[in-house]
Amino acid sequence: MKIAILSLFPEMFESFLNTSIIGRARQENLIDIRPVDIRPYSTKKHKNTDDYPFGGGAGMVMMAQPIVDCVRDMRSQGYKGRCIYLSPRGKQLNQQKVVELAQEEGLILLCGHYEGVDQRAIDLVVDEEISLGDFVLTGGELAAMVLTDAVARYVPGVLGSDESTGEESFTDGLLEYPQYTRPREFEGIEVPEVLLNGDHAKIRKWRREQSLLTTLRVRPDLFRKAEMTPKEREAALAAARQEAEECY
Repeated sequence: MKIAILSLFPEMFESFLNTSIIGRARQENLIDIRPVDIRPYSTKKHKNTDDYPFGGGAGMVMMAQPIVDCVRDMRSQGYKGRCIYLSPRGKQLNQQKVVELAQEEGLILLCGHYEGVDQRAIDLVVDEEISLGDFVLTGGELAAMVLTDAVARYVPGVLGSDESTGEESFTDGLLEYPQYTRPREFEGIEVPEVLLNGDHAKIRKWRREQSLLTTLRVRPDLFRKAEMTPKEREAALAAARQEAEECY
């Protein structure tokens, strides 16, 4: 997969692209992620990329011309797939969207700044607007990193194990079960016995129950929509009621 990230501050991506899983994946040529500076595409004498908004208002707006030319140049260099503008007014990112985008041959991510982007750039070259949530950042760079990281995990070989993405939170609409590692006991808290007996059927059953209970406790909205049997639903509700009673 090839991802071009268009930004006024491409230096922000240096550490992100050269450390941890993303850094290793790039070194092994599993994924091509390229930060691209928008400024050189400006036709203005001083390479300006922003101007005052028509109609007045606070702040500046990123001009259409540098963005449109930058996106078109990336297209000519083989960066395919959707052009996504990271924007507070976009549809909220979720795991379903991440998996969908991971099927693309590539992506172009546009990082906004100031008061936003000239609508004509969006109309001409942007395919979709995506938001991380109902809050505002100083720019789209952090959002682009989040989206890139989430999508990269589904590129074959990046995580080193195909099972890693199949057992984590949101994959089946539920939050992940609790995880434990050595030592067996820490500050008086022991690892659940079921995880130590080697009975994989019982372990799978316990993890499923814990996923349901954790989701019900933390994200009841997800629990209501998740697929489960009536028996599983009742068991999770009963466990939650018992927990509530023990608190009083």
